[in-house]
Amino acid sequence: MKITYIDKPNTYLPISSLLAPMGFYTYSTNLGIKDDTLDFTIIYSTVPAHAAAMFTQNHFCGAPIHIGKENVANGVLRCIVVNSKNANVATGEQGIANVREITTLIAKELEVLPEDILPASTGVIGKQLPMERMKAGIPGIKEKIYSGGFDKVAEAMMTTDTYPKIKACKIGQATLIGVAKGSGMIEPNMATLLAYFMTDAELPKDFLTETFHKAINQSFNMVSIDTDTSTSDMAAIMANGLAGKVDLKEFENALIHMAIDLAKEIAKDGEGATKLLEVVVDQAANFKDAKRVAKAVVNSPLVKTAVFGTDPNWGRVAMAIGKCELDIIPEKISISFGDLTIYNGKPCEEVDLQQLKHYLQEDSITINISLGVGEAKATVWGCDLSYDYVQINGEYTT
Repeated sequence: MKITYIDKPNTYLPISSLLAPMGFYTYSTNLGIKDDTLDFTIIYSTVPAHAAAMFTQNHFCGAPIHIGKENVANGVLRCIVVNSKNANVATGEQGIANVREITTLIAKELEVLPEDILPASTGVIGKQLPMERMKAGIPGIKEKIYSGGFDKVAEAMMTTDTYPKIKACKIGQATLIGVAKGSGMIEPNMATLLAYFMTDAELPKDFLTETFHKAINQSFNMVSIDTDTSTSDMAAIMANGLAGKVDLKEFENALIHMAIDLAKEIAKDGEGATKLLEVVVDQAANFKDAKRVAKAVVNSPLVKTAVFGTDPNWGRVAMAIGKCELDIIPEKISISFGDLTIYNGKPCEEVDLQQLKHYLQEDSITINISLGVGEAKATVWGCDLSYDYVQINGEYTT
């Protein structure tokens, strides 16, 4: 069985109706939450779909998170509803009531149960949704949904993203599509920004849940833009089975591959980012230690600013490794930037730092670290820290 990828990063990717998973329909529009951009989208399955989801562990989570956890608990969904430009966070009982009202109205339109809808919101924290405007735009949605339109779904989810993130592939006769958004307030904790995967493959419910968790833990849970875990993080998958059975191992590989690609797109499009930063840690005692060291490096403001300014100050990487509360043995450690080894138990004196400065001018930077104490490995993704990050977040609500 052949896996065919349709992948055009950094561009708007129009996904034709022929590439849409069977039985999935969408609708994206502006409901007046902000300006005249797309700010509302629906993904609808004509039949009940097996589903799995992961959510933020931020204790100040948004109202849709509470409802979403309830609705996906039985492993079945019919619809995903997302609004952008307003996170519906810190809105109390009124915020939760607003979510229930929206899902009830959409359920009536699509002739599904409110409990079969997964709601999500993303945007500014602390404001109630403009319910009168939103309610005015919901009637008639059943006549407006259509097969395809996932490029518009990805666009409608955006906040500070500079472009939509969307991937698609075929696994045999089945189609898998993934869309994601995220640019700032990103260091997931058992979740991701907003990411949704839809497939018409027929998949056992237990397999879907296990595989989805594996894919998220290898992708979005390995991303950090600014060390801040969002209040609205959510990832979900729906599989309606209309295309029939597929090779389960091939589906797993495709889902993991797609999730990693989307995670890297989000890291590359971090707020104000100019470079993708990949940190690979190997020869660790265990995966947890490898991830801790990798995250310490990718999250370091000093490392991130050095990468932005093409400053060959590799000692900042050594600092980030050393601050981890682990059994760090400098004499066993090696540090490389791309293929250029800078430290191998001691500084590599033959290295011309101008070579490192030249490497740091590239759009994608990889830092390799070997701890020399085991066989475990972890890879994380992030970005540099630029002047624009401060400006974007200093003016976010103004």
